[in-house]
Order: sequence, then C-alpha cells, then structure tokens
Amino acid sequence: MSVKTEALEKARSKEKKVKNINAKYTADRFMKYVFLFSALLSIASLVVITGFVFYMGLKPFLQEGYSIISFLTGSEWVPSSDMFGVLPMIAASIYATAGSIVIGTSIGILTAIFIAEIAPAKISGIISSAVELLAGIPSVLYGVFGLAVIVPGIQNVFNLPKGQSLLAVILVLSIMMLPTIISVSETAIRAVDNAYKEGSYALGASKIETIFKVVLPAAKSGILAAVVLGVGRALGETMAVILVAGNSAAMPGSIMDSVRPLTTNIALEMGYAYGTHQEMLFATGVVLFTFILILNIVLNRLTKKAVD
Repeated sequence: MSVKTEALEKARSKEKKVKNINAKYTADRFMKYVFLFSALLSIASLVVITGFVFYMGLKPFLQEGYSIISFLTGSEWVPSSDMFGVLPMIAASIYATAGSIVIGTSIGILTAIFIAEIAPAKISGIISSAVELLAGIPSVLYGVFGLAVIVPGIQNVFNLPKGQSLLAVILVLSIMMLPTIISVSETAIRAVDNAYKEGSYALGASKIETIFKVVLPAAKSGILAAVVLGVGRALGETMAVILVAGNSAAMPGSIMDSVRPLTTNIALEMGYAYGTHQEMLFATGVVLFTFILILNIVLNRLTKKAVD
C-alpha cells in the first residue's frame, strides 16, 4: 500500500469517527429534549387538572354569589332544594382517615418489624409475597369483601339494623393501607446499618429493646414516608368506601352511623349532576384537594424533621 493510499484511509477513518461522535452528541441533545418534554408534560397535566377543578369549583362562589362559609359549615346536602353543605362529608373524611391511620399504621409497622427483624427467612418470604398480592387486589374487591364480611360482622356483633357505617369504612381503609405501609416500612427497617444493632446488643439491650429504641428511630424517616403514602391511598379511595359507608349525608354522631365522605359524594352524584349542582361537586373536589394538600404538607414536614 502506497503512502498516499494509507494517508487517505487514515483520513477516512478519522472522518468516520468524527461523524460517529457528532451522531452521539446529536442523539444526546435529542434525548435531553425528550426528557424535558416528558417533565413538562407531567407538570402541564397537573396544572391543567388542578386549574380546571379550581375553576369549576370556585365558579359558584365567585360568579353566582354562594357563600363559601355556608358551603363549608352547612350540615345539609339537598341539591333539589339548592342546599349545599359539606360539613358532614368533611367530618366523615377526617374521622375515617384518622381511624384508618391509627389502625393501619400500627398493624402495618408491627408487621414490617416482624418481617424484617423477627421472622425466619422462609416465613418472612411467605408474608412478603402475601403483602405484595394484597397490594395487587383491585379496590372494588376490598369493598365487596367489606360488604360481605365486615358489614354483617358489625351488624351482628353490635346488634345494629345495618352494618354500613363509619367503623366499616375505617376497617376497610385500614386493610387497604397495609400493603403500602408494610412494604415501605420494611425497606426502611432493613436499610438500618447493622452497626447500630450490634452496638445496642453490646450494651446489653434485648432484641425488642433494640428494635424499638434503635432500629425504629433510625428508620423513622422511611416509616413516615410509608404513612404519607398510606394516607394518600386512604383519602383518595372511593369505590370500596361507597360499598360500606351507607352513604348518608348527615353528620356522624358515632362510629356506628352511616357516613358519606367527600370522595363518595362526588362519585355518587357527578354522573347525573348539572349546573350549580355539578359545580358544587367540583367545589367538594377543591375541599378534598385542599385537605389532602394540607395533610401531605404536615406529614412531609414531619418526615424532613425526622431526617434532620
């Protein structure tokens, strides 16, 4: 091969490498815009949905002269008589969420401790698989289970005319929260460094003392994150709640009364509502959105404090 031919081949090879490098940079720039578009699309979806709900929900108060105070503090919901009070729905949502947090969080964290720290590997694997299966069950089946098992149980145990009640809602939501709380809490507990536990054992602490005084405090940020996710599941649930709540739009006087949470109120009436009635259902959605936002902010603040 002549010197000229060899030089020509080297030049072509160099030119080919440059083209490949340019192609890679072009692909990188293109993917950068794809990622940016995806992020902007997610944000745009949030803005559009939130804006639409707030526009429709605030419309009757800004344009039609309805009182926000009367809407929030009113105890009667009778659309045919132009009466829209959501205080009973707000109370039902708060009571149901608080009750499910107490029951679901307690059982979920204790189960996560058992799986991660106490149970043998074989039993731990079986329970973990069962929890994952529980997470995959559609919400309507939780409601059917509640209607077929929990509601009759409450009715028989407490000798009530019907078992659809706030207690049934709390129990169903507690069960629905368990997979999220258990899975995330288990991960947080397993992530605790063994050095913490070994140091505790070296100081003479028992296994239970180590779990509650060392492991849980070290994993508290992850456990609080689990609670946040579980609460989000409970607050946003609709179908299962419809089946066991009784759907009475009245202020609950006891845990045995039938209730209608905010989500249920929207789902039951949105299909046939129109005009002011429909707008008031969107206003109910605004109340629910605000309620969830406030709760998430509080829980996130607690999580950040736990991390700090």
